[in-house]
Amino acid sequence: MAGKSTTTRDFNLGPKERLLVCYEAGPTGYGLQRLLASLGIECIVVAPALTPTRPGDRVKTDRRDAVRLAELLRAGELAPVWVPGEEDEALRDLVRAREDAKQDLLRARHRLSKFLLRHGIRPPQGVRRWSGRYREWLEGLELGQPVLQRVLREYVHAIDEIEERLKRLEAEIHEQATASVHAPVIQALQALRGVGEVVAVTAVAEVGSFLRFARARQLMAYAGIVPSEYSSGARRRRGAITKTGNAHLRRVLVEAAWSYRHPPALKAKIRQRYEGQPPEVQRMAWKAQERLCRRYRRMIARGKPHAVAVTAVARELLGFMWAIACWVERQQQDDQTVA
Repeated sequence: MAGKSTTTRDFNLGPKERLLVCYEAGPTGYGLQRLLASLGIECIVVAPALTPTRPGDRVKTDRRDAVRLAELLRAGELAPVWVPGEEDEALRDLVRAREDAKQDLLRARHRLSKFLLRHGIRPPQGVRRWSGRYREWLEGLELGQPVLQRVLREYVHAIDEIEERLKRLEAEIHEQATASVHAPVIQALQALRGVGEVVAVTAVAEVGSFLRFARARQLMAYAGIVPSEYSSGARRRRGAITKTGNAHLRRVLVEAAWSYRHPPALKAKIRQRYEGQPPEVQRMAWKAQERLCRRYRRMIARGKPHAVAVTAVARELLGFMWAIACWVERQQQDDQTVA
């Protein structure tokens, strides 16, 4: 209609204070939720994977989906997701961009390796892939045909570009680790073995405030790192982890957990991260080293696969991260109250 917005319509739905709106999380993000909240309308974003569905319902239209969501919302059967603030969302986009760059780098390296393998070219004995000597060998490699030489240079150039992008993103992550509102929590988490700057920032970006989880197990479920369960009557059976949670958080946890294969020790890097941390944080971090290393070794001694043991360690590591982060956040709240 002339003079009317093409993107909005007027609805008479009653007082906005009585409205409750929902939509499913997706690629459109949280802009609509923030807009409605700014207008005084309560809006929740729900998890599509946790939305109940009717068995045998094979007719899908936007209208039917909207009606079904409204019915489930009225019945209280929808699971809302956490809506991050704009600063939290920006930090999350940053760490996910870095994760994308890491995956792009892995793919680019695989393409180059397969190209060399197709032409029967292998690095010299004793030269480790992607080391400095390996890069020098690539730079001096002569393939004989100009076209193949050009292809090689393009593959190498693609890797160089991604590595530069990765450096820029990690530099920004380092800046946020010391300058963001979450800096105290990020610094405290790094007292844990295996939890470097990238892992700590990723955890904070994906979780937000750790205090929103009343218990560590709730956070473990959020990361999808709790065992699945198939129980009936007196029979109780547990299976693999659910993986129905935040895959970005789960991935960095498993990477960090591998470091607990080694005996507890305060090496130079960890000692440096200890500096300036409160005694309580240091105590919990050292307790984590002792407990998680012991847990890993006991599981291996019982014949458990390494991957299973590391996953169990990752779950407990997240519990220690929750304890440290909650302690720091409570200290911040107390300081603000006193001020």
